[in-house]
Amino acid sequence: MAERRVTIGWAEGLHARPASVFVRAVTATGVPITIAKPGGNPVNAASMLGLLALGAQGGDEVILASDADNADEALDRLAKLVSEGLDELPAAA
Repeated sequence: MAERRVTIGWAEGLHARPASVFVRAVTATGVPITIAKPGGNPVNAASMLGLLALGAQGGDEVILASDADNADEALDRLAKLVSEGLDELPAAA
């Protein structure tokens, strides 16, 4: 299982607009990904309700994970999106 630990860069955390940006980005990767707070239960990262239920605030650490074969690139891009508080998924390198 590939995973990335990342600190949320959006000041408001994963709520409303940042959560919708993140869900669209996860869906665009085409890779099944989960997100969790350390010690918490993982939720489907493409689920807006699951994401909002995490209650992740700005500065909180989250864990992005996937067991898909091609997950590394997607996880790297999503980790950058979350850590830098970007408005869209970064282009593939």
